[in-house]
Amino acid sequence: MSQTASVWVVLLVALLAANLPFFTERILGLIPLPGSTKSLAIRLGELLLLYFIVGGIGLLFESRVGQIAPQGWEFYAVTAALFIVLAFPGFTWRYLLKHR
Repeated sequence: MSQTASVWVVLLVALLAANLPFFTERILGLIPLPGSTKSLAIRLGELLLLYFIVGGIGLLFESRVGQIAPQGWEFYAVTAALFIVLAFPGFTWRYLLKHR
């Protein structure tokens, strides 16, 4: 896979993963909860876990292309902010729109 294609794959996976906690009542889309709905704290914890999973996928693609570049705290701050921005459509759908 080319470098450009791998970047687009990681961005698409990040978009889907960032919205997954808000569109389903199951943990990671797989495990049903005994209660009826997930709380915001569980959704945010799931969002954090999915951030690290997507980061691992990106690291895997980077290692297949060549040497892994060292990253500072700035990189992680920017990617976490980007992941939160990608989660905005799901958050809006879950908490800001009225469902009839």
